[in-house]
Amino acid sequence: MTNSGVSEPAVGEPPKLSFARTIRSLPHSFWMGCIMEMWERLAYYGVRVVMPIYIAQADEPGGLHFSQQDKGTIYMVWNLLQSLLPMVTGGYADRYGYKRTIFVTVWLKIIGYLLMATQRSFTGFLLGVAVLATGTALFKPGIQGTLAQSMSKSNSSVGWGLFYWLVNVGAAIGPPLAGYLHGKGWPWVFYGCAAIISLNFLMLFTYKEVDSGANKTSDAWQVFQDTIKNIWDARLITVILLLSGFWLMMYQLWDLMPNFYTDWISSTSFVQNNPWLPTSWLDTTDPRGVQLKQENVLNVNAVCIVLFLVPFSYLVARMKVLSAMSLGILVAIGGVLVSGTTTSIYALFVGILLFSIGEMLTGPKKSEYFALIAPPGKKALYLGYVQIPAALGPALGAQIAGILYGTRGEKATLALRYLAEKTDHGGGEAWDGDVSSLPEVVGVSRQEAFRELQEVLNIDAVEATRLLWETYRPYEIWYTFAAIGVASLVGMLIFTHRSRRWKDLDV
Repeated sequence: MTNSGVSEPAVGEPPKLSFARTIRSLPHSFWMGCIMEMWERLAYYGVRVVMPIYIAQADEPGGLHFSQQDKGTIYMVWNLLQSLLPMVTGGYADRYGYKRTIFVTVWLKIIGYLLMATQRSFTGFLLGVAVLATGTALFKPGIQGTLAQSMSKSNSSVGWGLFYWLVNVGAAIGPPLAGYLHGKGWPWVFYGCAAIISLNFLMLFTYKEVDSGANKTSDAWQVFQDTIKNIWDARLITVILLLSGFWLMMYQLWDLMPNFYTDWISSTSFVQNNPWLPTSWLDTTDPRGVQLKQENVLNVNAVCIVLFLVPFSYLVARMKVLSAMSLGILVAIGGVLVSGTTTSIYALFVGILLFSIGEMLTGPKKSEYFALIAPPGKKALYLGYVQIPAALGPALGAQIAGILYGTRGEKATLALRYLAEKTDHGGGEAWDGDVSSLPEVVGVSRQEAFRELQEVLNIDAVEATRLLWETYRPYEIWYTFAAIGVASLVGMLIFTHRSRRWKDLDV
């Protein structure tokens, strides 16, 4: 390292800046984009981490009590809209300007949160989710296009790492905030998030438009045609599909684990050993004893990223992007197997740590990869493409999780199944294997099933949970997601090897 802070690069490589010089090289527009994304993510994760409980947890007071399959449908629509639409909206953000796009999206997201706060029917709530997802789909290309135009190859690795870090600052604040608002009633979670996203109106007053470099004379139809034409590259489609498998697996930490944790994992010993825990972080209604709320446990993911992502990004800055993503997939698979097959909160913490390392290796690098291979004037367009894996993977994963967990994993459903199969509670009526018929066969609702099982067998909640865990092995559903991750890893390794012959993709 020389006194100027720049090391001598190899032929054809950009100069490697010191960390301090890299930070100083990032312009004002970069930091504005990061802060607006932080507010948006704070609101988004404030809702996202508690939504699985609100939608589908059978015994949640004030919840919607939809089925796990209904939850899967809601999450499928949510993921498809918010992550597929940027494939098109990215081109429009380039064409019509990032600032105008962001302004429209803030309004859409506020409306979406308000609908989710007030609608309790499946259709009404799904409408709120759809409006929120559309707002997110428009928001992302405008922000990420601003960032891509504010960075160069010499600072993009650290830049995207910083962006991902600030995103997770918001994500780390969101869960405890949601827990606090939940104490005032479920609608306040959504009202609070609508207020937070509205802060971006203030940010727009000091936001100076960043030129996208795109052709500003194209009409809307031409923008759409260019969007479809640019993606029709077999190599690009391949890496999108491979990353889809990874995000299918990863999203289960946020979409399925909240329900799995609430049903099966006990944190009573952890709570007893840590009397400093705020009461707003604790669930005192669980019949197994006082538990640490799931949103605060899963928040370890965001906290790990806040603490370690920036130095982590600098350490892997010189690593090939595709190699880093492959390593990230491998580590995340370990996280799935550790966290999804335990009832111990301590083992879960280890699994979440592995998840976080995998995410730190893969999340920022996927944005960096698409930004680096994007042709001039098409940064937001290609950063719209990067959302496709976050649409296809989690959408399919939501359906798989809804079916698997709704039939083989949910504690309330398994309690009904035990009553139907191993007691005479159903009055001798044969169960046909369809879980939707269980409440009728047994004569007990999903909301009351676990409590009824305890009374029939004369056992407490801890013993009833252990009985269902050992009888039906709900942890086996995680093997499916780990297998999908392994398939993605093998494909990524093959693609990485072959990309060495493609100079435009070998980064």
